[in-house]
Amino acid sequence: MITIGSTQLWVHDQDAALDFYVGKLGFEVRQDVTMAEMGDFRWLTVAPPGQKDFTLVLMAIPGAPVMDEATAERVRELMAKGFAGTLFLSTPDCHASYRELRERGVEFNEEPNDTPYGIDAGLRDPSGNSIRLTQPR
Repeated sequence: MITIGSTQLWVHDQDAALDFYVGKLGFEVRQDVTMAEMGDFRWLTVAPPGQKDFTLVLMAIPGAPVMDEATAERVRELMAKGFAGTLFLSTPDCHASYRELRERGVEFNEEPNDTPYGIDAGLRDPSGNSIRLTQPR
């Protein structure tokens, strides 16, 4: 069977992203490797503790030859608007997780709200990526 092992989010600053995802959301580092032979490319992955079959790649926006400057600027613009992708986090108690994350310094742009699919709150990471905290029905 094919499964999803990783997904990636573009980030402006990998250290700021690391601080947010580990220090505030409580994720753990899975891999943090810098490869000098690839122009100091940094492979940085994090994941929720205990979720062994998945990692989130915190990927710096690359320069040429991987991505030309016009494309990189479009990616940055989409990130600033929260439209470069969304990370959906599940929780058994959205209100409790919301309170816990706020105590850790996470700023929410949407408080928990009842929806047809569950209780849902919204936040953004330091790069502007949209994150939904959801308690499914």
